[in-house]
Amino acid sequence: MAAKFTVGLIQVTATNEMAPNIRFIEEQTRLACAAGAQFVMTPENSTLIGANRADTLAKAQPEESHESLQAMQALARQCGIWFLLGSIHVKVEPERNANRSYLIDPSGAIVASYDKIHMFDVQLASGETYRESSTFRPGDKTVIAQTPWGKLGMTICYDLRFPYLYRDLAHAGAEMLSIPSSFTVPTGRAHWHVLMRARAIETGCFVFAPAQVGTHAANRKTYGHSLVVAPWGEVLADAGDTQPGFVTAEIDMAKVAEARAAVPSLTHDRRYEPPVTVGTATAKAAE
Repeated sequence: MAAKFTVGLIQVTATNEMAPNIRFIEEQTRLACAAGAQFVMTPENSTLIGANRADTLAKAQPEESHESLQAMQALARQCGIWFLLGSIHVKVEPERNANRSYLIDPSGAIVASYDKIHMFDVQLASGETYRESSTFRPGDKTVIAQTPWGKLGMTICYDLRFPYLYRDLAHAGAEMLSIPSSFTVPTGRAHWHVLMRARAIETGCFVFAPAQVGTHAANRKTYGHSLVVAPWGEVLADAGDTQPGFVTAEIDMAKVAEARAAVPSLTHDRRYEPPVTVGTATAKAAE
């Protein structure tokens, strides 16, 4: 397998209409390829961020006829690149979609797909409320896909907060991790960089996190800062939080083995008894 490649991350300000988002991704992908990118990745909700639940459900499409998926397959084929469609809304039930990521090869074929496992059901201190599980059906399968450069563990956004998922992927052979995202601004400011760097350091993997940025329908705001993080935790590319566009980074897969040899924590896992609370009963008895 090739040891080095150039990755391109497309940062998007998705609207609630697919066509302009598709056109923007096509334009930016071609620019990234002109800059040397061999593997291009887009964010979560790449081609649609609905104004509300009804809007999102009404505009989702089934996989077999999804215009976004077909457009990105054609784009990968035309550009001769590997392409990660970070996620799109795929109609799987009358009242729920799948939040699904696709890995596409240079022939335009789908190599792998992954449905987001962890649903973002959160009320933030800012007053923002999200109930992703009301619109999306959670996935229940982890996915590792083979690329010319190594094995890619596929995840999406809120999965980031569940470190055992990434350790499982690393133990199963992942050397790279994709985390396409639509992070909120308050949580992004507090946690985005530190969690992305932590996932890279804990697993000794490259982390690729293409992100949404800016203001979307219904005044929803996303944090941006599409990131490429090396296995030792260095940030190799950061797209910032001001505008859509693309960034590229040179990837040397030898850095995976170097980081894992320096701190071989993936070989040090041990079984242990689950935690129990001690002392409480004794303290009450003494009272």
